[in-house]
Amino acid sequence: MLRRKVPEDVFDKFFQHRNSLFIQFNNGDITKREFIEEHYYFIQKLNLKPFKHRIDSFEKGIYNYQYYNMVAKYCYMKSKDRKLIEKHPQVAWKYKQKAGYYYSQKDWSTLKLLEHLKFENVEAYFIKVRSKNLKNKLYEIVVKDFKDVILHSKSVSMLNRLRHEGVFQEEIKKSLIDDYINQKY
Repeated sequence: MLRRKVPEDVFDKFFQHRNSLFIQFNNGDITKREFIEEHYYFIQKLNLKPFKHRIDSFEKGIYNYQYYNMVAKYCYMKSKDRKLIEKHPQVAWKYKQKAGYYYSQKDWSTLKLLEHLKFENVEAYFIKVRSKNLKNKLYEIVVKDFKDVILHSKSVSMLNRLRHEGVFQEEIKKSLIDDYINQKY
């Protein structure tokens, strides 16, 4: 089987761009919607597809998480677009289906990343959210060995695995990126 060689600077570009967007968001220069759109378009331009078979490095695992998370958020955002719903409800419905698919791929990637890290120096907990739909469902996963690695999920199977591995704290905390999490888009 051929292994895809990824130039190291691709990951650097990806993470630098993402950090730049977060700085702009935190400074109030862009909205969450603009953050999602800009990140989505950058991922498309980068033309680096997610790694399907093996997560054997932190960079591959976090790239997959970010790739699937951003594509899922973008599709979900499009599925809620009023104009699209009114003119093309079937297209909006397809975006919603795609969002669900990409979120499930994000959760698979998260699990593979955590397995690669052997669940070491990981903590997880439910987070305080304004959304009634996400209350007691959305949790945060913090990978302490890597600066600013904060993952989110509402996957029940992953929650069970986190509990099994002894890294889930049965409490509700404020998210480390509360402003981002609780801003609608």
